[in-house]
Amino acid sequence: MSLSINSPSSMPTTIDSGNSLKVAVMAKDQQKAEGQMALQLIEAALAPQPVGNSGHNINTTA
Repeated sequence: MSLSINSPSSMPTTIDSGNSLKVAVMAKDQQKAEGQMALQLIEAALAPQPVGNSGHNINTTA
């Protein structure tokens, strides 16, 4: 199976390795940050929840 891509002649045919590396590093950093947020969310969900209704009562009398 072959893949043929027809691109306009105005499109660059070379890739700037410096910019490509910068984008790859930024993508990796973003993935790390998202992974940390996911772990924090999971840990928060697994934390023990308060028992009882202490603090849930609202005094409505003045």
